[in-house]
Parts: sequence; structure tokens; C-alpha cells
Amino acid sequence: MAEKLVIVESPAKARTIGKILGKEFNVKASLGHVRDLPQYRFGVNVANDFEPAYEVPKRQKKTVQELAKAARGASAVYLATDPDREGEAISWHLLEASNIKGIPVSRVVFHEITRSAITEAFDNPREIDMDLVDAQQARRILDRVVGYRLSPLLWHKLEKGLSAGRVQSAALRMVSDREAEITAFIPTEYWTLEAALKKQGNDKKNSFQALLYNRKGKRGKLAIPDEESSKAIANSLANAAYTVSKVDKKQTKRQPAPPFTTSTLQQEAGRKLRFTAKKTMVLAQQLYEGLSIGSEGQVGLITYMRTDSPSVSNEARSEARRYISEKFGAKYVPTSPRAYKARAKAAQEAHEAIRPTSCFRDPDYLQTYLDKDQMKLYELIWKRMIASQMSAALIDQTTAHIEAENRENDESSPVYMFRATGSVTVFAGFLTLYHEDADDPSDDKQVSLPDLSPQEVLDFLALEQKQHFTQPPPRYTEASLIKALEENGIGRPSTYAPTLSTIQDRKYIRKERGRIHPTELGLRVNGLLNEHFPDIVDLGFTAEMEREFDEISRGERGWVPVIRDFYEPFQEAINKAFGPIPEEINGLLCDICGEPMEVKFGRTGRFLGCSDYPKCKNTKPIPGDDTEETDIFCEKCERPMVIKVGRYGRFLSCTGYPECKNARPLPGEERQEPEETSEICEKCERPMVIRDGRRGKFLSCSGYPECKNARPLPGEEREQPQETDEVCDKCESPMVIRSGRRGKFLACTAYPKCKNTRPLPGEEREQPQETDEVCDKCESPMVIRSGRRGKFLACTAYPKCKNTRPLPGEQPRPEPELLDEACEKCGKPLAIKVGRRGKFIACTGYPKCKNARPLVSTKPKKEPVPA
Repeated sequence: MAEKLVIVESPAKARTIGKILGKEFNVKASLGHVRDLPQYRFGVNVANDFEPAYEVPKRQKKTVQELAKAARGASAVYLATDPDREGEAISWHLLEASNIKGIPVSRVVFHEITRSAITEAFDNPREIDMDLVDAQQARRILDRVVGYRLSPLLWHKLEKGLSAGRVQSAALRMVSDREAEITAFIPTEYWTLEAALKKQGNDKKNSFQALLYNRKGKRGKLAIPDEESSKAIANSLANAAYTVSKVDKKQTKRQPAPPFTTSTLQQEAGRKLRFTAKKTMVLAQQLYEGLSIGSEGQVGLITYMRTDSPSVSNEARSEARRYISEKFGAKYVPTSPRAYKARAKAAQEAHEAIRPTSCFRDPDYLQTYLDKDQMKLYELIWKRMIASQMSAALIDQTTAHIEAENRENDESSPVYMFRATGSVTVFAGFLTLYHEDADDPSDDKQVSLPDLSPQEVLDFLALEQKQHFTQPPPRYTEASLIKALEENGIGRPSTYAPTLSTIQDRKYIRKERGRIHPTELGLRVNGLLNEHFPDIVDLGFTAEMEREFDEISRGERGWVPVIRDFYEPFQEAINKAFGPIPEEINGLLCDICGEPMEVKFGRTGRFLGCSDYPKCKNTKPIPGDDTEETDIFCEKCERPMVIKVGRYGRFLSCTGYPECKNARPLPGEERQEPEETSEICEKCERPMVIRDGRRGKFLSCSGYPECKNARPLPGEEREQPQETDEVCDKCESPMVIRSGRRGKFLACTAYPKCKNTRPLPGEEREQPQETDEVCDKCESPMVIRSGRRGKFLACTAYPKCKNTRPLPGEQPRPEPELLDEACEKCGKPLAIKVGRRGKFIACTGYPKCKNARPLVSTKPKKEPVPA
């Protein structure tokens, strides 16, 4: 009987599920998404109801072929991707890309990788939920529309290389707004008075502090605005008598927090473990997909880690209560199991909270099987789950109200009220195991008061006056920004980590001591988006879009109307921001094929492109779009100068080009003159100056270009090599750890005589994979190696034989197409070749002659079609 094929996303998940299902099932990994919108073009047909042009990335073509082949020999196919919208979409793309037909196909969903959950899922398969697929598809297409329309505007208005996104722009808005609040904040001075008191006749060890909060008979807190006011009150309290007027005692219950959701896990891991959101999710993925645990084999340790629900199953609650009873005793088990519900109305699919798959698999049991970071995160998740089902902590709280009265000099002097508070835990309950707000149990500070009675007179020890200033709102940390995004309904569990990573990678924000600061570039981008697209960065608007995606996932709305309602006003704002399109381009025909030209958007801004693309790739700039008029005149020919955009950003260019090629930086953006120093060049003894380079400031010889000596600024020298116990396998000299462009590596100390290097232990490059292929040049065996463009076949006789070729089944690079044209430099024939950026014309005399130029269409021009 043929095997049943099961498709998941990752190899680790495949191994874990494969061991549970047994030999009857063939479990394969799709290695993530197998189909997506094109990487280098828009890929959305706006005119045809936003039809997406999905394609299989080159790196995934072999995987899709293998999955299709495995499906043809299977009796049934089960799509077991993650249990969220993205997982549902991956299953649908798998089905579409592999073209699986004539075989029963089922979708199975489970929230934990355990035998019971897997068995139940396979006993209850279902069809792909197209409502969930459409919700994910709508998000993907909307984000593509926003990215491909906003990014060219940033290039046009600010500088090249910038990009923008829907959720990322809202997050950047929050960080920028907080920075504006901090900048505009004016601190206000205030003072407090605190009295040190004790019971009469008692040792000073039993003293306590009481804080002045009001005058007797007045309401509200007493405001002390300045030092003069503080001193006046302190003087009136000289020789005052302190008497207890009232003592309030009550016992409060402190309830445990619910198990983790995605956002609360990221927040708590950030606070307690100093993990970034991205690192937290990577580790959680590993724990979810399964690790090898001794005799148990490959085991999934936690439930699915992308969820906004704190609820847990009845079985999990019962198991937690059994563990608590056995480990801590019956008094730590509440009378009934605790149930938690999501606060947010927009909480998505009925996922469970993030919890251990078995409460009895405690951190001590897993100590030898997990690495340090995996253990830290697992322990956090495990403790939070167990604590959530434990008894509440009981805390005795005491508040003493104390009157301070001075009647010696003036009978009418006011009576001041002081307050002292004490808090003592009488039953720790869940606090025995887990403290939410700190790294250790010190968050529950035990402050006890002596036994006080009304009308009791106290001994006065000292009165302390303290100056304070109001503080601006704190800058966001990753944890607090994620919390704010969640509270504002922006993004969903799967988007928090990538959102923060994206705006940091784009240099829109930076982190200092854990706090998030907007960069100058980030503030400029946010300002531009606020000016032209207030809706896109509006928090309420972004949250409303998330609610509409939720409605699509529930089948309440179609995805096309949602995108259309967004697109039409958005496109109007884009056109307004770019400026009007000249009337003369209406009805303009392609001068190569005669088809109409239309306005398109690309990485360099908007442009005119042939409507018959990709058959005809003719493009041209929109008149006026590539320049911006100024009041500046050329100092060489006195013609007006315009602002143009080049590889390095905007610059001034003469309108007399190409007769006058004068160009210069924009006013205020000129490169800074080198800064003089007292340093002397050790090569030519000329003064050294500070210059700016791609990697920051550095010392350079003032004799450049005659002397090209350069070195780091004092104090910014490259990190010193770190000694190790490793020995060079070529010359037996000691090896040290150095830093290079690609990170740290081991290098021989005998450099430059011995240039031997190798990766750090544990970071070795993947070993070549043996094959049955033979080199067609030297007949040596071929192996599979990894390069910048993916895997390929390479000869084992390298470097003597440098023969390589594509893997079997992959499209080989096309042979150069010879042209009837000679190279203007060496006279050899020219040919059309294919490079990383597409086709180009190059000399066949390469590498001796490196002449090359872009490919210009050789298609014969048609006569323009009459309008």
C-alpha cells in the first residue's frame, strides 16, 4: 500500500511528526513558503480585481518538484502547516504549486506536537479554509501595494534605497510621536517630606517612614511646588507631636497572570531575559517544532507560539493542578481550575495560550537536553503556566494615618497628615514559583509596620526634604512598543517581531541601552508620510484594517472590496504627492511596438512603461518627474539648475546638460571639509586629517592621493585578536579570534607568512554533499556545494579544475547569444549574456576585455499607430 504524504514547513517539525506517525506516513518539509508575489516586480493586476501573479521562487523550484513527485506516489496527502492564517495560505500555495490532482487532499490542524494532538488531528481532517487564505492574501497584497507605491515616493522626495510598509509605518509613527513628546516636555519641580518615626521606648531597628500627604480637613494630595514651600512646612513642623489617628488593616489577594500569548511572551522575555522579539520567536519555534529528549526522542515542548488567546484546554489545566498538588501541596491548588479569556475583542482563531505540552516535563528534567537560551525561554513559559493554576497570594496590608501638630508657638498652625504603609505576605501561593514583574523575588518587598494603635504618640527621629522633577514619558523598549501595538490593535501575533526587525534594519530606529530612539532618517520618513499619507500612519486606521482582515477570515467580507476601498483614495494621495502627470503623455504610444504607454511605479519612482510588458520592455521617464526646479543658477554658464536624483541621492545639475555638465551637492548637504588633527602620518610625516567614509570617520593623510595612508581614530581601533587554545593545522602557530566583514573567525598568528583561517568551532560551513555525478572535464567526482545563488554541482579537483554546473533538474544558465557586432575596444564579437540583473551585452574576449553595456531592444520599430 502506498504511503500517505504529510507536508509541513520545516525539517525539525517533519522529524518530530514523522516519529509520532510511523512508517505508514512519509513526512516532507516545504521549507517555508513555496509560492509568493514576484521579488522584483509589482505582481498585482490592479485593473483585474487585484489579481496576484504568484510564482515559485527559484530556490523553491526543486522542493516543489520533489513534493509533486512524492504526491504522485502517495495514497493521500495531508497538509499539516501551522494553525494560523499564514499556515493556511502555505497549504493552499502548496496545493496550487504542486498541481496535486486525483489524490485525496486534507488539511490537518494541531496546536501542539504531541502524540494525542497529532492523532486527534489526523482523525478529524478538513478542507482548506479559503476564508483564512483570503485574509492572508488580502494582507499580503495590501502590503505589496503600500510598499511598491510608497517606496518610490521616498526615493523621489528623500533619497534612494528607502522603503515603507503599512504596519511598520504605524510603529515608526508611535516611536516618532513619543520622541516629540520627550523633546517638548518641560519638567516641573515638586518636593516631598518624609518623617522617620518609631514607637516610644522601642529600639531604632523598629523605626519606619511616613510620607506627608495633606493637611487635616483638606482633600487631595498636598502640592509642594518649590524649596521655599518645603522649608516653610518643615519649619512649622519643628517640635511637632506625631500621633496615630487611624490604622487600616486588610488582607488582599494577588492573583496570578494568565499563560503567555505571543505579545506577553515577547514582553516578558525582553524584560527578564533581555531577548529581542526576533530571538524569542526563533527559540519558541525550536521548542514548538521539537527537540531530541533522551529516550523520548524528538518531542514538541510547547504549544503553538503565535496566538493572542490566554485560554488553555481542560486537560492541560487538570495536568497542571495534579503537578502543583504533588510538588507544592494541596493548599497551593485553588478550589476550581482557573479559566482565562482574551481581553482584546479582535482576538483571532481559537488557539490555546503558549504553554508546555506536558507540565510534568519540568525544567530540571530538560536541563541536559536544551541549550542555555532554549532553557531560559522554556523555564519562563513553564513557570508562567504552572503559576497560572496556583492559589492566589495572601497579603496583609496596613495603613497608618498620623497627625503632626505643633501648638507651641501658634494655636492656629495647621495639622499635617502623614501616611505609613506596610505589606506582608502571609501566604505566598503562586509567588513561590513565579514573579511577573522582576527577575527575582525582590519585587515583593516586605515592609512591615510595628503594631500601632489609634491615639498612640510616636517618637520623632528626623524629617527629610526631597526635591523631584516630573519626568517625560519613557522611550519605548521592544517590550513596551509591542504592548502599545497590541493595545492599539496594530498588527497581529505573527507581525510584532518582523515589524520591529524591519524598521531597525532600515535604520529608521536604533536601540541604546534597550531603549528605542528614532534616527534622523526615521523622523524624515515619518514626517513625509504624515504630510502626504496621514491615514497610512494613523493608528486608528491601521487597527481598522486589521479588523477588516479579521472579518475576511470569518467569511463576513470579500477580500477584493476591502483592497479596493483602500486603494482608490490611496492612489489619489500618491498621485498628489508625486505631482500631476503632464497632459501630453495621455495617448502616448510606445516608439518600439506602437502599444499605449502607461504610468508605472518601480524602485526608482514612477515612469512610463509599455502596456505590452513583458513582451516589450520599453520605458522612459515622465517629463518633469526626474527634475525639480530651483532658484539657483549655474556658476559656469549661468543657466538655471535643477534637482536630480542619482545613485547617491539628490544633487544640483545644470539645465544646460550635456553642453554644461556642472553638478554640485544641494545647499546644506555639502560634504564636510576634512578636520585637522595633531596626528602625523607615519609614512610621509604630513599632518593627518579626519575624513568621513562609508564606515564612519577615520584618520587620513592630508597628502592624499600621493599618500593613501589611513587608520582608525584613536580609541576606535579594531578589536584586538582574542587568544584561544586552537593551533594552526598548517604551521602549528597559535590561532586567535579576529573579526571580519562576515563575523568572527579563527586566524593564524603567523600572518602574513601563514594566511590560514577557519570558522569558529560550531560555525563550520556545511560540508559538500557527495553525488553520483562525474566531472565532464577531468572525470573527478562532483559534489553539491552552497554558493551565493544556492546549491550547485562542483568538481572535487578544485582548484585545479573549476568546473561547475547546475543541479539536475534546474534550469542551466543560457549560452551567450552572438551578435553581428564587434567590440569597439578589442574588435572581438559581442554577445548577449545573462547576469544577476538580467540580460546585457558583453565582449566575448572576457576576461581580457571587460567591455559591457546594458541591453537595448533590438526589436524593429513599428510605425506609430494613429491615435
